[in-house]
Amino acid sequence: MLRVSGQMAGTEVDVAAVRSAVPAGSGVEHGADLLAFTDAVMRGEAATAERARLRAVLSPDAFVDVAAVIGSFNVVDRIADATGIPLDDVMIAMSAEVRRQLDLGAFASAANTPGGAT
Repeated sequence: MLRVSGQMAGTEVDVAAVRSAVPAGSGVEHGADLLAFTDAVMRGEAATAERARLRAVLSPDAFVDVAAVIGSFNVVDRIADATGIPLDDVMIAMSAEVRRQLDLGAFASAANTPGGAT
């Protein structure tokens, strides 16, 4: 979705930046701040400093959208993983390049995705 959003906006997006220690080159406006906030939230931290940095550059509505996307993805991903919902063949084919770029097969949960781990 991020890659397609970038294409629609005429911006080249480097999805591999989400796995980078230096994500500033993602092509996403405020990408480094967005990733820092997301990482802190996903680690279960208060994310106070990251939240302050992000709120300084985003509108209140945009910040709420960011928080909603993080929460939505987190719950949907956990439910799918916990219940064993597999990727269908179409999604495996459509996501192959992104999964390769992100090296998603390196995550332990990749074992729950038969045929889609690499």
